Amino acid sequence: MAAQAAGYDNAPAGRQAPMLLPGFDDAVQSAQRTFRAALDAMSHPGTIGELAEPCGVPPGLSPALSALLLALADSDTPVWLPPQTPEGVRAFLRFHCGCPLVAEVGQATFVAVPAGHAVPDLAACAQGDPAYPDRSATLLLEVESLCDGPAVTLRGPGIERQATLAVQGLPGGFWTQWQANHARFPLGVDVLLTSASRLCALPRTTQAEA
Repeated sequence: MAAQAAGYDNAPAGRQAPMLLPGFDDAVQSAQRTFRAALDAMSHPGTIGELAEPCGVPPGLSPALSALLLALADSDTPVWLPPQTPEGVRAFLRFHCGCPLVAEVGQATFVAVPAGHAVPDLAACAQGDPAYPDRSATLLLEVESLCDGPAVTLRGPGIERQATLAVQGLPGGFWTQWQANHARFPLGVDVLLTSASRLCALPRTTQAEA
């Protein structure tokens, strides 16, 4: 524990781990505001919001993805990261969030995928079970843009008639996977999309049509 607190995070002998960046400037208030922003995004699918809380951003994460992980992840929420994620990101999350980092995507409460990494299939993430559908995973996915890609039409709870979302940088076949994910309701995965300091949400209740 002392080594982790000093920023070494169990680095091999003779090699110091990257210096840890700070978390939120105001740990309590910023975490609460970021959590409320995530809830508001989930309540209004496809609506693009801004995460304005200052925080450390380790190389390999965007400001929005850093803020969401700082606000949502803790010792009770296992997090999965792609295998090639920089060690500085892992040390940042261990130190500030205390979250377990798991190797199996199906064990994670939060599946966090920074830009440039392969995205696991939605079906490979934790789906919950009929008695406890809330035990499913949330995918935190960093994309190139939330407004410059192919447009899809969204319908469902929290949307008045319909909404349009145009994400650039989703993996191939994402919307086909999303249709299957929506069909598994009340099971299935929720998604928070981030780009720079912006976010929007796709709860599993949302229908999407290209």
